[in-house]
Amino acid sequence: MGFLIRALIAALGLWLATRWVSGITVDDAGTLVLAGLLLGLVNAIVRPIAVVLTFPITIVTLGLFLLVINAAMLALVAALLPGLHVAGFRAALLGALIVSITGWIGSFFVGSRARVEFYSHRKL
Repeated sequence: MGFLIRALIAALGLWLATRWVSGITVDDAGTLVLAGLLLGLVNAIVRPIAVVLTFPITIVTLGLFLLVINAAMLALVAALLPGLHVAGFRAALLGALIVSITGWIGSFFVGSRARVEFYSHRKL
């Protein structure tokens, strides 16, 4: 269930990227949901390998190279999914930045275990 929530958050980020970045287009809503699921799978399987292999350059760039890795993951999803189109590196970088920020904000609401969490303050 948590993976599906995170995939929907990624799909929301992709939808925002299609609205705000001129080089990213999605054919239909079904493709958008599939892109969110595929992006979740790619981030769970391929991204950790890429992060480990590029660890030295990530250290030298003080972590900024992770944005390039995120852009590459978005471009990989676009290459695998026929209905998602990314025009170039600039579009992939801006789209990955939007998807990352959306995921970060979504993680604030769903928590680390991808469950919806509500916090309340009780007076003693």
